Amino acid sequence: MKFRLRALLPALILCLLAGTAPAQVRLGIDVLRARNYAPLAGQRVGLVTNQTGIDSNGIRTRLLLKQAANVKLVALFTPEHGLDGTELAGKYVTSRRDPVTGLTAHSLYGPTRKPTAEMLRGIDVLVYDMQDIGVRSYTYVSTMGRCMEAAGEQGIEFMVLDRPNPLGGQRVEGPMIESRWISFVGQFPVPYVHGLTAGELAQMSNGRGWMASKCRLTVIPMEGWSRGMTWSQTGLRWIRTSPNIPRGTSPLYYTATGIAGSLSGLDLGIGGPEPFEILAAPWIDGERMAGRLRSAGFPGVNFRPIRQGSDRRARGLRMEIAPNAPADLTGLAIHLLQESNRGASPSLFARSSRDKLDIFYKVYGSTSIREQIQGGVPAEKIVASWRRGVDAFRSARAPFLLYR
Repeated sequence: MKFRLRALLPALILCLLAGTAPAQVRLGIDVLRARNYAPLAGQRVGLVTNQTGIDSNGIRTRLLLKQAANVKLVALFTPEHGLDGTELAGKYVTSRRDPVTGLTAHSLYGPTRKPTAEMLRGIDVLVYDMQDIGVRSYTYVSTMGRCMEAAGEQGIEFMVLDRPNPLGGQRVEGPMIESRWISFVGQFPVPYVHGLTAGELAQMSNGRGWMASKCRLTVIPMEGWSRGMTWSQTGLRWIRTSPNIPRGTSPLYYTATGIAGSLSGLDLGIGGPEPFEILAAPWIDGERMAGRLRSAGFPGVNFRPIRQGSDRRARGLRMEIAPNAPADLTGLAIHLLQESNRGASPSLFARSSRDKLDIFYKVYGSTSIREQIQGGVPAEKIVASWRRGVDAFRSARAPFLLYR
């Protein structure tokens, strides 16, 4: 027993220094490696990945597959933010040579968002391994959908190495998306927060025929993950998924403020040390807004008035959201939007360009929110209007769940 404790001590010390418990969850890549990559044996593999594609020990998936004796990794494909996750949101990414593997990393966030037939030539299996954040408007799962479609068109297998939903698998909230607003920032007809892992979303998309072509789909599930787990309970180290999602709690804040992110005039802390954790503007009364939000009741969320910017002119809130906060965070987004629009002259919508509004509608999934906010519809009534869609989705997703 003493020997076992002595052997484990270095790993335990590293975990304490990293601020995490030993990992309870075995990722899809961990499970695949434990099976000696048998599902990929003898096949030519294309890998859709970025800096988040690592195993539970922090080793890159692309390096593991490159070194596997029975696997031939032949190409890489990268999403928005690039192979290293450092490119800014919305910025085109160029294809380049990966210094880790020596392979070409084809960009899927440039002139094309879907692998071309030429890119897929010579590939038997297209593997997807990236960390999602559980929110419809995050484009990594949109890349997954387009890759599934391309695999279906070319008659090759598509494999998802599954990873946790950092928001957990029980939080399902927000509006559905109208078909006219389906886009790369809202690829699937799901609520704003869907409560699915990437593997489950792939199964549902394929099963429901959401993409133009179905594929031969294989999901390598995790072990040790359950629907009630948020990121802090997995024991896994968070890798910054994109420049403004630096922590495992960042998806909570993105849910609360990201919908308003494309409108002009609001400071969400993007580019600073606490992205999406604040909301400020020169016309906002932070004390009054904090009081109204506390009265509205958002358990697990604390609101603190702040002054923001070098001249301290922008006032607003800093939020503190508990990892398992029971509050409806997409509902909080609507309250924040309504409160931010109060006193804005011109309104948030009138001051935003057509391009910004177009992105806003694509993210939210409808133009109705503008009419409701400007018409003075209470935020509670807007949130209540989502319930039927959320309930129907919960029922529809049940056959595709991998974890209970």
